[in-house]
Amino acid sequence: MAKLVPTNETILVAGGGISGMTAALEAAECGKHVLLIEKSPSLGGRVSQFHRYFPKLCHPTCGMEINTRRLKANKRVHILTMTEVTAVTGTAGNYTVNLLTRPRYVNENCTACGACAKAVSSEIPNAFDYNLGKIKAAYLPFVMAYPQRYVIDPSIVGTAEGEAANAACAHDAIDLDMKPESFTVNVGAIIWATGWQPFDAAKIQPYGYDRFTNVITSVEFERMMDPSGPTGGKLLRPSDGKEARNIAFIQCAGSRDRNYLKHCSRICCMATLKQSTYIAERYGDDPDAKVSIYYIDIRAIDRFEDFYQKVQADPRVTFIKSKVANITEDESSGDPVLHGVDTEGYHRYDNRHDLCILAIGMQPSVRAEEIATGMHGDANGFIETNDENGAIFAAGCAGNPLDVNRSVQNATAAALRAIQVVNRIAAAEA
Repeated sequence: MAKLVPTNETILVAGGGISGMTAALEAAECGKHVLLIEKSPSLGGRVSQFHRYFPKLCHPTCGMEINTRRLKANKRVHILTMTEVTAVTGTAGNYTVNLLTRPRYVNENCTACGACAKAVSSEIPNAFDYNLGKIKAAYLPFVMAYPQRYVIDPSIVGTAEGEAANAACAHDAIDLDMKPESFTVNVGAIIWATGWQPFDAAKIQPYGYDRFTNVITSVEFERMMDPSGPTGGKLLRPSDGKEARNIAFIQCAGSRDRNYLKHCSRICCMATLKQSTYIAERYGDDPDAKVSIYYIDIRAIDRFEDFYQKVQADPRVTFIKSKVANITEDESSGDPVLHGVDTEGYHRYDNRHDLCILAIGMQPSVRAEEIATGMHGDANGFIETNDENGAIFAAGCAGNPLDVNRSVQNATAAALRAIQVVNRIAAAEA
């Protein structure tokens, strides 16, 4: 990839998830130079961790592969992974952005052959699988990672295993002397697409996520059901490795709650409806396979109402209108037991399940006030207004909880706004 020298007509995109990739591509395909940075070793963000999209239930690999091809073909996009913004100063058309790149310890000679991983025995928690499993300390982040380049974990740098990985590489791709690099760039506009992070379920003490092994989160469940995930697509209970057939979903886990997140994350209901189909698909006509969805309201907006009705029609799925009060654990079996009141019939229940999934909400990965002086956020930290100088634009879930479709639309809008800024600069300098 050709080296980019950023100028005041360059657009910087912070975040390489689906929103950041979209914004970068839309701007570059309109002829603008773009610097796309991502703090992780590869692009893709949360979407790359999904098993399937709703409502069509197609795999994210399709959309990711298309975007990757577009990026490879566009010489106007310069990509820096393992890079973060540390400071932003300046005004519209003349921003100075401080960046920090962490060492990958693998250079562009890497062919992703995997020889380094074979030479290493040490393992680290697999962040891509939300630490549900482990991965070698020399690793490819995931199968479709872009760039297709391995990473050496710092834990083995300076050790015999690090040297073994280096010796195993036939392409001179490993550089254990890499150091963190700080530098500054000048850009005309910034698109902030740093996405979202899952709410910390351990804060919801009545649900016992940090105490009960068979209480997991919706994002962990998504990885479990992926054939490339930690359980190979099998729905195995973390406590004993047995297949779970009686599944509970708790909606608004920590959301719409003054004690945790006051907002609705918009995607949780559809995520659970989608995930209920995974169970139906896996177990087919097994009479022991059943899903219970505990909900306050089901928010399936627009065209998703049809999807909701299809799930409602599945005899294996039961909807229980209730905010679960608390969860206990049967110590002998490890079964989570949900306690509460069905608000349609006002019947108390103590329902036992094999596995309980908490449909947790979205929080911004970076709060608005942490970005730059003049940025304003709502009560939850999502970007609410632009900076005072008018050239830092939120894209996707940095500005609002959104599903993938709306994130892509929002990112396109952010790209158009940034293009207008650099066009004005070009016109003024002509």
